[in-house]
Amino acid sequence: MRWWLALPVSFVGVLSGDVALYWVGHHWGERVLGWSPVRWVLTPAREEQLKAAYRNHGVKIVFTARHVMGLRAAAFLTAGIAHVPFWRFLAVDAAAALLSVPFGFFLAFLFADQVEQVLADVHRVERWLGLLGLVAIAVWVAIAVRRRGRP
Repeated sequence: MRWWLALPVSFVGVLSGDVALYWVGHHWGERVLGWSPVRWVLTPAREEQLKAAYRNHGVKIVFTARHVMGLRAAAFLTAGIAHVPFWRFLAVDAAAALLSVPFGFFLAFLFADQVEQVLADVHRVERWLGLLGLVAIAVWVAIAVRRRGRP
């Protein structure tokens, strides 16, 4: 695959996901907050903090949230709920993505040769963890059988 084609496609994909979160917040707003998966990420306290912050620092929040794992989805959803103007949201998010997407793309390109070795190491660790799990189950069963055999 050509990098000059994959990078813009990745960029558009990232922005599409962000716009989808904004759109859900903007159109369904408060109803979405009743869903348990959303409340797990966006607690009522965090929601109120974000709404207040959007009134004072909306552009800075969108820019920063793009780079903070765990906050991005909640912040973009709340941007829609707080009715941040779409053009402003998109412009700031795109500017932030112009920094983060090429950086992540570069790292992936740089370390692509090591992916096979990493996967081999992961599979080796999985086998050892599986064996350890089986041994733990066998020990637990042996202890349970022994306890039942006692009067």
